[in-house]
Amino acid sequence: MNDPREVRRKRLRFRSWHRGTKEIDLLLGTFADRHLGGFGDAQLAAYEALLLESDPDIYEWITGRTTPPPHHDTDVLRLLITTQLRPTDT
Repeated sequence: MNDPREVRRKRLRFRSWHRGTKEIDLLLGTFADRHLGGFGDAQLAAYEALLLESDPDIYEWITGRTTPPPHHDTDVLRLLITTQLRPTDT
């Protein structure tokens, strides 16, 4: 596994499943398992930036209780929100 993009995906997947709050672990971990494999560099960067935010903030954005700041209003966050509203079968 010398491909830097695959190493990055693996690291992001781990960070998604080990956040600290079980609810966010499940939301982000499942999302990462389903979608990181298809992300290009720009989407990986957007997701990586999202993971720097606090669990409560991310949860509020996913549930629609608050609006994400403009720098996080990306296709990645919109996909995350849509996925949580209409989960796909695994």
